[in-house]
Amino acid sequence: MPREYVECAEVVGKTIKALKMYEDEVDGCETLIEFTDGTSFTSSVSYQPAVKGTLFKGGAGTPEIIRDYEF
Repeated sequence: MPREYVECAEVVGKTIKALKMYEDEVDGCETLIEFTDGTSFTSSVSYQPAVKGTLFKGGAGTPEIIRDYEF
């Protein structure tokens, strides 16, 4: 299955002046690209907590999953 992507057509053909990557323990990672024409582009990856739960019936062998919960 193809993954969706975002195309940033406005930056095609620009010349990169500087590329900086920042790590943030709380928010994830940010990339800053500065172009020679004075414009800049940023993108970031953030880590979102996920809460998951499973109701199951244990015993001998593989547990029986009654319901999975995702928040």
